[in-house]
Amino acid sequence: MTPPPVGEVLAELADLDDPRIRAVNEKHGDDHGVNLGKLRAVAKRLKTQPDLARELWATGESSAMLLATLICRPRAFERDELDAMLRSARTPKVHDWLVNYVVKKSPHAEELRGVWLADPNPDVASAGWALTSARVTKNPDGLDLPALLDIIERDMKDAPDPLQWAMNECLAQIGIAHPDLRDRAIGIGERLRVLEDYPTSPGCTSPYAPAWIAEMVRRQQDS
Repeated sequence: MTPPPVGEVLAELADLDDPRIRAVNEKHGDDHGVNLGKLRAVAKRLKTQPDLARELWATGESSAMLLATLICRPRAFERDELDAMLRSARTPKVHDWLVNYVVKKSPHAEELRGVWLADPNPDVASAGWALTSARVTKNPDGLDLPALLDIIERDMKDAPDPLQWAMNECLAQIGIAHPDLRDRAIGIGERLRVLEDYPTSPGCTSPYAPAWIAEMVRRQQDS
């Protein structure tokens, strides 16, 4: 398939931009106004187009960068390219989609996980913790889980967003997936009380780690 000119795609995204959606997103630190369902429909039509994805990412426009994560070929990116992309992901949604839709599918994911965990930039470090959470649940062999809990216990309380959120997720996933460490994970959550008062809609699971762990374990036992 011959890719359409990047300008043509940008014009389509501009037509889809909704000021009301943009206003809601801006409250969460994002700056795009395209309904994500409509964005996914564009991606479905375009299918995988690595060259176009690179062009869209290079624009720096959030809606274009989001679309890029959906039509790229994750394995086509080199390690340093992914590192540079993460550091240019200015908004939470772009950061999240890049990590989950691209980096996690890359052969460089594990190497980047280690590098990013130790990065002084909290936005970059949060990506390292997100990749670590994925390993905690899917491929924990080789991870020093008690050491991760030591770091979380020491640093999570005063960590800035989004690093605190990413560390908190890792804490919860350790407690959910590893019964031998569950009591310790719950105890850390209870002592630190991170996100204890976070407003949670009815029917949704609280991000407070002890509550999150308890609910997910209950579901496992009921299934």
